[in-house]
Amino acid sequence: MILAADNIHGLNSVVADAMRRLDPLPIQALARRCVDAGAHIIDVNPGHLSTRTEDRMAFLVDAIQGAVDIPLMLDSPSARILARGLTACESAPILNAVWLDEERLGTVLDLASQHQTRVVALLMDARSFTPPTVEEKLALAIELRDRMATAGIPADRIIFDPVLPNLSWDDALVRVAEAVKTVRLLSSGAIFQEPVTTMAGLSNLRSGLRRFHPFHVEETCLALLAGAGLDIALADVLQPDFGHVFRSVSQMV
Repeated sequence: MILAADNIHGLNSVVADAMRRLDPLPIQALARRCVDAGAHIIDVNPGHLSTRTEDRMAFLVDAIQGAVDIPLMLDSPSARILARGLTACESAPILNAVWLDEERLGTVLDLASQHQTRVVALLMDARSFTPPTVEEKLALAIELRDRMATAGIPADRIIFDPVLPNLSWDDALVRVAEAVKTVRLLSSGAIFQEPVTTMAGLSNLRSGLRRFHPFHVEETCLALLAGAGLDIALADVLQPDFGHVFRSVSQMV
């Protein structure tokens, strides 16, 4: 299991201010802190950008590459923004993400095919709805893999994300259990007759809720997912004790 840092995003006030001023130094300092905390990948998410500020994705990519030498994951709801980031990348990044949305599949998979990148496949339907049960999630995984194969994306470039719930949802803990089962079946090779790469966004759990839910919820979920064979944990790597917890869990699986 490896660690992807989701700390460089537009909702981070340090990142937002640096993007506004086009100052790479705060971004570079943050990237170095992420690597020091154990990150193997950095997720780059500038948030919503207007047409006038589309260059900010490339700005972030350039800044990070000037400070650290680890793979990047470009994260944006806009295929156009992903394309701007791709032009600045020195090596093929991961594109985050596609789901069963026709327009999204068409535009992002075209970029992935052109640039030979890996792609995160969120187990969500055309309505951007993530189903609660393992059976429904696996049906989406099968359909997404078929659609990506048709677009020329080989299986070894797909990263499946079962989409963890926010803890404000009434059935959140049940959904976590179903996500863990999904990761286990995908990672074991039980579904596609070979193991596939999986990722989970731990930050989804407590997004907007850190005052109400302690860190140990993420810690517990991380341990369960690691035991299920998770390949990439996407998380706030700068949380107190996160690095220690990640190392401990990694040594036990």
